Amino acid sequence: MGVLSRPEEVPALLRLKLAAGRIRRQIPPQDHWAFAYDMLQRVSRSFALVIQQLGPDLRNAVCVFYLVLRALDTVEDDTAIPNEVKLPILRDFYRHIYNPDWLFSCGANDYRVLMDNFRQVSTAFLELGEGYQKAIEEITRRMGEGMAKFICTEVETIDDYDEYCHYVAGLVGYGLSRLFHATGTEDLAPDHLSNSMGLFLQKTNIIRDYLEDINEIPRCRMFWPREIWSKYVDKLEDLKYEENSEKAVQCLNDMVTNALIHAQDCLQYMSALKDNSNFRFCAIPQIMAIGTCAICYNNVKVFRGVVKMRRGLTARIIDETKSISDVYSAFYEFSSLLESKIDDNDPNAALTRRRVDAIKKTCKSSGLLKRRGYDLEKSMYRMPMLIMIALLLVAIILGVLYGK
Repeated sequence: MGVLSRPEEVPALLRLKLAAGRIRRQIPPQDHWAFAYDMLQRVSRSFALVIQQLGPDLRNAVCVFYLVLRALDTVEDDTAIPNEVKLPILRDFYRHIYNPDWLFSCGANDYRVLMDNFRQVSTAFLELGEGYQKAIEEITRRMGEGMAKFICTEVETIDDYDEYCHYVAGLVGYGLSRLFHATGTEDLAPDHLSNSMGLFLQKTNIIRDYLEDINEIPRCRMFWPREIWSKYVDKLEDLKYEENSEKAVQCLNDMVTNALIHAQDCLQYMSALKDNSNFRFCAIPQIMAIGTCAICYNNVKVFRGVVKMRRGLTARIIDETKSISDVYSAFYEFSSLLESKIDDNDPNAALTRRRVDAIKKTCKSSGLLKRRGYDLEKSMYRMPMLIMIALLLVAIILGVLYGK
């Protein structure tokens, strides 16, 4: 029924289905590359689609980079691993990527498969050019050190929060900027802009994933800073209880407002990209992030279940993001949608408005805004039922064809 209520998203969904079929046909034949791209789709379908915007050499390097960091993250996230075992693995992980014989089994489900077959990722890594290898090694080393630091350290202050997000995501921004530069297609971006690109994505994920993280077994690891949540509740887990809904939403809005501070740096970073494939690769996740902030803001459902952008809207963003004009338009529209949800009684309402206004001003001053009509809830259009049914039938047929 979701598609039927938003028929304007059906064409983008069809094109997304076609793109998924192209991805399967582009997987290199060697076993290690087949494993890498298959695993990429299993651990992150959205990233697997976005990465296809890149040329073959850079696409392979980014695929390996992503899987290496996913494996590192799997070690960090597995709370069943004793710290005396985990810490040296995190610190030495950058060395293990050079050794196809190294094995450490941990994680669950697809992440366990990744770890049990990490030799395939190492084999692919060793086929990359030296420039790509050195960039991946450097970021893996620095990230492992940062993760090890925070295994034994709580995220108390906003500075701690920024530092943790730098290690696990800002450094990814550094690495991608270095990979782009290694191709000769881009100038090397300033580190503070690369850092903000990672922090905006990471903070959005931390906000959205509150309930999943707080309920993690055998024990949770949380990254909401005490400096923020302690203004609203005595314990971080109290936010999930219905009797604390008002305070929980206020805390949530505080977290979203904190994330918005990175948006203008992201716009500056993307406006400087020269290669269109690199641009689309960077722009699509950033638009998804500002959209997710708009969905999460003032939304108590973050503490009740899964909150995410609907598939049809995601398909539109992937399909329609082709230029910096599209980025400015999307950031402007999603910021406006977030602004419409601001409650004047919220403790951070004035600060949230200032940050939203700054984003909108940057977008508007570009002179490149155009109407996109993105919405978070209701459809703006209607389509005759017969046309909708025909489009759905086409989607089903394509799904069968490309599923073979």
